[in-house]
Amino acid sequence: MPTRSQKFAELDRKNAEALLGGGEKRIAAQHKKGKLTARERIQLLMDEDSFEEIGKFVMHRSRDFGLDKEHYLGDGVVTGYGTIGGRMVYVFAQDFTVFGGALSETHAEKICKIMDLALQNGAPLIGLNDSGGARIQEGVVSLAGYADIFYRNTRASGVIPQLSAIMGPCAGGAVYSPAITDFILMVEHTSYMFVTGPNVVKTVTHEEVTAEELGGASTHSTKSGVAHIASANEVACIQDIKSLLSFLPQNCEDEVPRLPYEAAEESRPGLNDIIPANPNQPYDIREVIDGVIDENSFFEIHKNFAGNIVVGFARLAGRSIGIVANQPAVLAGVLDIDASTKAARFVRFCDCFNIPLLVFEDVPGFLPGTDQEWNGIITNGAKLLYAFCEATVPRVTVITRKAYGGAYDVMNSKHIGADMNYAWPSAEIAVMGAKGAAEIIFKREIAEAENPTEKLQEKVDDYTGKFANPYRAAFRGYVDEVIKPHETRRKLIRAFGMLENKVATLPRKKHGNIPL
Repeated sequence: MPTRSQKFAELDRKNAEALLGGGEKRIAAQHKKGKLTARERIQLLMDEDSFEEIGKFVMHRSRDFGLDKEHYLGDGVVTGYGTIGGRMVYVFAQDFTVFGGALSETHAEKICKIMDLALQNGAPLIGLNDSGGARIQEGVVSLAGYADIFYRNTRASGVIPQLSAIMGPCAGGAVYSPAITDFILMVEHTSYMFVTGPNVVKTVTHEEVTAEELGGASTHSTKSGVAHIASANEVACIQDIKSLLSFLPQNCEDEVPRLPYEAAEESRPGLNDIIPANPNQPYDIREVIDGVIDENSFFEIHKNFAGNIVVGFARLAGRSIGIVANQPAVLAGVLDIDASTKAARFVRFCDCFNIPLLVFEDVPGFLPGTDQEWNGIITNGAKLLYAFCEATVPRVTVITRKAYGGAYDVMNSKHIGADMNYAWPSAEIAVMGAKGAAEIIFKREIAEAENPTEKLQEKVDDYTGKFANPYRAAFRGYVDEVIKPHETRRKLIRAFGMLENKVATLPRKKHGNIPL
């Protein structure tokens, strides 16, 4: 027969199991919404049997507004450490089944402890966000908890990779922690982010909008650019986190990840047929990327936002690299406000974590128009310029076709510190297109000609022969080599190999003042 103390111990154990899991009813409610629980998410994310929980028995300390009658172990967040792909990571997962995942003083303390450990030990931090916001019953104490988290996010920025997965609601002040982190992943139809919800929006602006329309995964991955990746469901989101981590080093002092690679035939004849004969005809730059990198290794970031530029991670000869590429298939590949901001952020992240940069350039310039000028294309375009100028990682550019005007300078030109610049024979490096240039330079001569159309074409052909090619830039040393497209992969492997031990330092300063 069990003793009295054994009975109480068994009762305590059962209570603890129920409380730690959030209770069967609350778990069932979570599943009904098509969502996993915090512990199920961690189980999927981490290597088997690698997760070590910290703060399992922490409970809130508040006694106001009925909280003295409700206590749950863990206080709405699961925190700990473990491995993903054999590499150490630190994780917190908010538990919506406990007080709606609302952040309290102790909830925040648990997250801060994990953040401190991640920073001290130089390992990535992953936040699985699923919270109704600050715990209202605790008032300013919960707000202070958010501020403590924001401060640590900022201190850790550029030191360790920080990933935020939005698995449910994330509203009010809670959105600013993910916003400071490096990458935000959202789940379609079950997650949303906004500073003020639909009810407040309706009251203040009289707009009728749903939570999904206001701040869902589709909205933030296509319109605002807040979300870097939109996943179809939570399992896909967790897989995206693992894939993304595989390209990233543990911290700013670590080397980029490498996979085993054996040199083989590196010629890619398919690249010779991608650029259309008509310089105004579009093509998909992803075909060029796929033809150069290791097979099926491209992991695109911000895929559905600012489609006129493509950014993402890939592997070249087994080594992780970052890619920035103009996309001629969207807006002819011009740089606009969104594209500049998108690329600048990506370039700065790669530079933070020693990830070499490969740039594919086909850019006719910056997008003209009052909308762009009035909304700050000058300042926003300067962000990308600043990001490239500041970057000290190995930087290589391949000009596939157009490189016109100031956009030529901005897209990692030799003049702003690129290490190696290659051009395909189809490259056109000039102040502007041949037709526009001829119309300006020979305006009077064309107007006075007997046949202005023939004279214009004559001058266009003349300008094209002199400037719309890569050789004048090569004569000056602005392009290191004009290469055939099929040679590109081999040239890039050798170039990045040569730059592997690059050392570059910036002038001593507290920090620069990027044009925000």
